[in-house]
Amino acid sequence: MMTDPIADMLTRIRNAGSAGHRWADMPVSKLKIEIARLLRENHFVHDFKVLDDGKHGVLRVYLKYHEDGPVIRHLERVSRPGRRHYVGKDEIPRVRNGLGMAILSTSRGLLSDRAARKEGVGGELMALIW
Repeated sequence: MMTDPIADMLTRIRNAGSAGHRWADMPVSKLKIEIARLLRENHFVHDFKVLDDGKHGVLRVYLKYHEDGPVIRHLERVSRPGRRHYVGKDEIPRVRNGLGMAILSTSRGLLSDRAARKEGVGGELMALIW
């Protein structure tokens, strides 16, 4: 039984990028699809697809590379099941002075740090990416 599927997703993407794979496969969920959507919108990955494997489904995230290295250099899970981390609208971190991205779970859904600042909402700080 997996206790933190989001940390598992981030680890699979991190490991696939460091191994030079073109994509990373993982079990699918609505939250993981939203995280993949945010990664695609912020140009950290090429694309993602939900594949039918006859059981629950597989989320395939196509990785992006630049100059023989992965675009995603660092993935960090901040809020964990044992230690949740919440931030207010004025406490949203700027990741690498705007070059990175924070993923927040807010009352308006999963948002990037820029979108959360624009909407004026805080929430659970899920992950930091650069």
